[in-house]
Amino acid sequence: MYTEPIFLQPIFKERIWGGEKLHTEFRYTIPYKHTGEAWAISAHENGPSKINNGELKGESLLTAWSHHGELFNKSVDNQEAYPLLIKILDANDNLSVQVHPDDQYAREVANEAYGKTECWYVVSAEEDAELIVGHHAQTREQLEQWIDQGEWDQLLRKVKVQAGDFIYVPSGTIHAIGKGIVILETQQSSDITYRVYDYDRTDDQGNTRELHLQQAKEVTTVPHETPVLNEQVTKHHGLTEKKLVEEQYFTVYHWDLDGEAALERKADFLQVSVIEGNGTVVTNGIANEIKKGDHFIIPATIDQFEVKGNAEFIVSHT
Repeated sequence: MYTEPIFLQPIFKERIWGGEKLHTEFRYTIPYKHTGEAWAISAHENGPSKINNGELKGESLLTAWSHHGELFNKSVDNQEAYPLLIKILDANDNLSVQVHPDDQYAREVANEAYGKTECWYVVSAEEDAELIVGHHAQTREQLEQWIDQGEWDQLLRKVKVQAGDFIYVPSGTIHAIGKGIVILETQQSSDITYRVYDYDRTDDQGNTRELHLQQAKEVTTVPHETPVLNEQVTKHHGLTEKKLVEEQYFTVYHWDLDGEAALERKADFLQVSVIEGNGTVVTNGIANEIKKGDHFIIPATIDQFEVKGNAEFIVSHT
């Protein structure tokens, strides 16, 4: 089985708010003029990534997870869903204001394996770009009143961002990515979105998108709580590792590589996305070139590896 990383091919999603930056910034061959999402590391049934190398080349990550548990240090009879999903999003326009449920609500109401806690690393942002993260309502009654009356300026909490910013978005947080932002998103492997507001937009046929106001009111955390993150920086020779978040569902790091570093796999498996630069990853004496836009997994069959070059990465594990 694998003595090299498992390289993955993204699955692209057309979105009303998408654009062409996944091509211009990441050099992907995108299938739509309004390509909003690249599901880069995904074993979700709505868009599983394809494996690009090794004996499982051409198979999906979902197939690998289901039938090759040794790659992820899980037993064959462990039928839990793959835990995480990595996306790159191009917000050529504002995304809808939305909220996601926790695990219990997702399983009991939406028939999904997981709720959706997520986090965002801002890869690029136009001047004065902003996100919506949270709300100003102090009680659930006030939340429902402002939603029903469309008091969006009063309700929504806006935050300006720039490249390199990191935002942790627990389930129950009202949020939206603003126009002009490209982010790498690390999230639980879930595809549940409850839309609260969509700027009254219509598609090519003049139809507005569905809203989910009742579900949104039920799952939103009131009052909003801003998470306190304890970022930690560690040096590994030519690599500076910043731990961005360590929470229940995932741990996420930013790696800044200038030179080379020998590393150990610190979890059952590591998910790695190259967000800038290029270099090589060396496993068992085998060197693979890597560049911006590449995504790979260091599986449980590899204990140690090296990275060389000048590059930035977002790395995650459960």
